Amino acid sequence: MKQQAYLLAVLLFYSLLLPYQVLAECECDTDAEDRNKSRAMVFKIIAIFAILIAGALGVGIPMLGKSIPALSPEKDVFFIIKAFAAGVILATGLIHVLPDAFDSLTSPCLKENPWGNFPFAGFVAMLSAIGTLMVDAYATGYYTRSHFGKAKQVTGGGFVDEERVVVEHTGQAHLHTHASHGHTHGSVGSTPDSSASQLIRHRVISQVLELGIVVHSVIIGISLGASESPSTIKPLVVALSFHQFFEGMGLGGCIVQAQFKFRSTAIMSLFFSLTTPVGIALGIGIASIYSENSPTALVVEGIFNSASAGILIYMALVDLLAADFMGTRIQNSGKLQLWTNVSLLVGAGCMSLLAKWA
Repeated sequence: MKQQAYLLAVLLFYSLLLPYQVLAECECDTDAEDRNKSRAMVFKIIAIFAILIAGALGVGIPMLGKSIPALSPEKDVFFIIKAFAAGVILATGLIHVLPDAFDSLTSPCLKENPWGNFPFAGFVAMLSAIGTLMVDAYATGYYTRSHFGKAKQVTGGGFVDEERVVVEHTGQAHLHTHASHGHTHGSVGSTPDSSASQLIRHRVISQVLELGIVVHSVIIGISLGASESPSTIKPLVVALSFHQFFEGMGLGGCIVQAQFKFRSTAIMSLFFSLTTPVGIALGIGIASIYSENSPTALVVEGIFNSASAGILIYMALVDLLAADFMGTRIQNSGKLQLWTNVSLLVGAGCMSLLAKWA
């Protein structure tokens, strides 16, 4: 629960920080076309419910593995869907979020020095990806040491009672040893070390991925909620619904593989589903004083988008795609390897195509 509490704190931090940061006076206003507050509000309300439902469905579908055997992590379809969702997440980072960050941080509304003299968007994205790697590695190492450190080492000829190493929820791997008797018994089919380590990795991956998604989802929501142009909002409703649905499927697949307890699973799913709608509500609340072209707003959004892009790109390539594509399950099946590659390209292609409207 500590991890969920941390993620909630991060969401609240970003949600509260961004609106206050963008209250700066607009120094580079442009006359917006098609301003219609009442009509825009209708589309904003539609967007809240459409995106909420799409996100909830997306993150919930992978969890139907018990009810729908075809969606179980043991089935090939699960990996094909996960590859599609990973392609969506990768394209989100590279095609949607990162270009927006470059646009914000290279805007003519910002001073030439320092913003025009250095590619800050790429720099922040790089630092974010490196930081994600470090957090990923540190968290995995910490949980691994914490988990396996429970087992006491046997030294000398005395009796040392080792604790059982249990892979939580799986019931697959159990180890119980007694130094004085020199015997070991465990379940067949997997080793405690490999099963527990894999479970730990899935849990770290799901939590880090959700953090990256939360950052850009709140920013997108605030931008949509603050807009007063129906022609801008309409295509965003469809694009973001699609985006949340398949991004949710990618996250939902990770949560399923992490095998959290019901309460943790429900909190993470609800947390993901609410981020963009909450961002839209915040945007509506500050619409009268929000100026997307103010220097402070551009810098804040640009830096947050850059950081989010770095996290999403790292997670998509390293923790979602590389972990599955280089795993024995896909490597040992030429047919599955073909379909996952096709699914990846289709997912990335569909999300890239949406850049035309969003």
